Amino acid sequence: MTKKPWYKVFLIWFWGLFLGGMLAAFLVIWLITKGALGYLPPLEELQNPKNSFASEVISSDMVSLGRYYRYENRVGVQYDDLSPLLIKALIATEDARFYDHTGVDLKSMFRAILKLGRAGGGSTLTQQLAKQLWSPRANNIVERAMQKPIEWVIATKLERLYSKDEILLMYLNQFDFLYNAVGIQTACQVYFSTTPQDLKLEQAAMLVGMCKNPSLYNPVRHPVRAKGRRDVVLSQMEKYGYIDEATRDSVAQIPLELNYSSVDHKLGIAPYLREYLRGVLTAKEPKPGDYAEWAKLQYQLDKWQWENNPLYGFCEKNTKPDGSKYDIYQDGLKIYTTIDSRMQRYAEEAVSEHMQEQQKAFFRELKHKKNAPFSRSLTQKEIDGIMNRTMRQTDRYRAMKKAGASADEIEQSFMTPREMQVFTYDRGLIDTVLSPYDSIKWLKSYLRCGFMSMDPHTGHVKAYVGGPNFTHFQYDMITKGRRQVGSTIKPYLYTLAMDEGMWPCETTVNEPITLYDATGKEWSPRDTHDKYQGDTVTLTWGLKNSSNWIAAYLMSLFTPEQLVKMMRSFGIQGQIDPVVSLCLGPCEVSVEEMVGAYTTFANKGIRIEPLYVTRIEDNNGNVIGIFTPRTHEIISETTSYKMIYMLRAVMDGGTGSRVRFKYGVNAPMGGKTGTTNNNSDGWFMCFTPSIVCGTWVGGEDRGIHFDNMAEGQGASMALPINALFMKKVLDDPELGYNPNEQFDIPKWFNANAGCR
Repeated sequence: MTKKPWYKVFLIWFWGLFLGGMLAAFLVIWLITKGALGYLPPLEELQNPKNSFASEVISSDMVSLGRYYRYENRVGVQYDDLSPLLIKALIATEDARFYDHTGVDLKSMFRAILKLGRAGGGSTLTQQLAKQLWSPRANNIVERAMQKPIEWVIATKLERLYSKDEILLMYLNQFDFLYNAVGIQTACQVYFSTTPQDLKLEQAAMLVGMCKNPSLYNPVRHPVRAKGRRDVVLSQMEKYGYIDEATRDSVAQIPLELNYSSVDHKLGIAPYLREYLRGVLTAKEPKPGDYAEWAKLQYQLDKWQWENNPLYGFCEKNTKPDGSKYDIYQDGLKIYTTIDSRMQRYAEEAVSEHMQEQQKAFFRELKHKKNAPFSRSLTQKEIDGIMNRTMRQTDRYRAMKKAGASADEIEQSFMTPREMQVFTYDRGLIDTVLSPYDSIKWLKSYLRCGFMSMDPHTGHVKAYVGGPNFTHFQYDMITKGRRQVGSTIKPYLYTLAMDEGMWPCETTVNEPITLYDATGKEWSPRDTHDKYQGDTVTLTWGLKNSSNWIAAYLMSLFTPEQLVKMMRSFGIQGQIDPVVSLCLGPCEVSVEEMVGAYTTFANKGIRIEPLYVTRIEDNNGNVIGIFTPRTHEIISETTSYKMIYMLRAVMDGGTGSRVRFKYGVNAPMGGKTGTTNNNSDGWFMCFTPSIVCGTWVGGEDRGIHFDNMAEGQGASMALPINALFMKKVLDDPELGYNPNEQFDIPKWFNANAGCR
């Protein structure tokens, strides 16, 4: 038998292996298309890829306030919002034949195989998109090799379903640029504080350079390497004719310049407002069994919100076209708020400026207190009770209790010093050695606050600051916190009197008065204006100087139940005990309720509820929720004119006059200060014809407060925040508030008409 020449044997084996390999490849692809090998997404999923998009909170002046996301901080962007430079850089670098292939570029693939990958990976942008959307992370090279043919099949299907522009858009919206910057929109914000539409050439080139390997070309950790990759992208753009050589050379000389800002839900403006909206939007229908016995009032308040507030539980009450509920963490909702980002910044600046100064004064007083930060009036037993309650609310206590630790072991743990970081205003977090017990006292030594501003005619909430520092004090004192309101309650009592036909000019004698409660028990309020005892004074004088005797006199003319009814009409929803001392404000009210209530005076007797969101859009721009303010006619216009007259007197020579002489805010304005027993709570409410503001300042516990009246009164603790905010707002012409705007009171009105 004649032996075949070697070259014929070689050709037989070569073609046999080649044809066999081709046949095997076609068989594998055929099995993939039939779903018999690997996972091939169904047509419905290919037509609607399950992208997870963060929902965005947007201010009324179209500034992004923040986002909600569970795993990926991705915000979708439209193709028309992409810079042409970005598209050109991406195609030149990642897929130069993008517009010529149908998902798989065989020429590039074979070139990559023959050059052992030195000419690139051979994957088209469409294949890379398929990998991003449907390929799990491979554990080894074998798994990755098995994924490749599946991605080829998916890529060809994507090319049939989508246009080239849509594929580019999906790729850029999907890519993870590190640091919670998923998608080009977020990447532009994180690295350059800009938008995809406004990218410069060098910025676009850097971001495209990251697409090869974001960790390797991380511009924050490896700036030299990232710049080198950026310059490669510029060379590719010059190679394919997108830029000329001179442009490439000049841009390559530009240093890598970042305007990096990390993504953290605790950072940015309006964090308290964002957290409030998150809770409201995702709230579930209140069930009595979900509330502890001591939280029954909260259940009633939440139940009312569920039944009357369309924003409350929005994601539970509304469904998508497929019947599923909306998810703010992945459905890419656009939540358009009433917040004005400029006014919000002014509010946060005012809070920061005043609270730091107030804290210094408080620390000076604490130096002389044996049981700091608690008041001298508290007994050791009362202090121990407060501290024990606080310790039981900590994660440390709950974890040790769950692990079976004894009471002695838990106490020992809290008393043992250890290294830790604690918050300070002037130095941020500082390293120190404290026991957990002492660290609790340290945090309690910081005063808390809440500030809110809204438009009395539209209900739009313009600024919302729930505390002095969201990172370290996350409890929201606008909507969650309820504190005694002190003398800021008096305008409700005076409103009751004015609505019953009394006038600001009516007089009475300023003298001590004794009232009796329902059980016959005496109540005689103290007053700081005893030097005017026996004088005949007007009701305007009584409110202007916040006289407790005049308030008690008015209380004697009505029943506590009448005042409770009036307060309810003003929107006060919490517990209100109908007692004669109610006229001095022992009831606990939220800042939100107080600000909403005071809109009645500036809005001709019509109370308007605070409105936080005007509309919500889905990820495709469809409006899925529109929200309008709810109004309530509370008092007559004439009564509102009377109240404006008296509340303006508070500002012009009364307890609120330091807004004028100390802070230089001279706009027409009404207001009221409030201070509770032992200076535990400081309040200040004020309004112009177009803005209503309210501030509360106090300790975390009522036993933490100034022991001296000069620092502890509402005019010292709370008033400065309102004053600083109003000055900033009225001095900014872009906001459109006229510092000389007058209250719309008709000429026929005369505050002295009822006294003739």
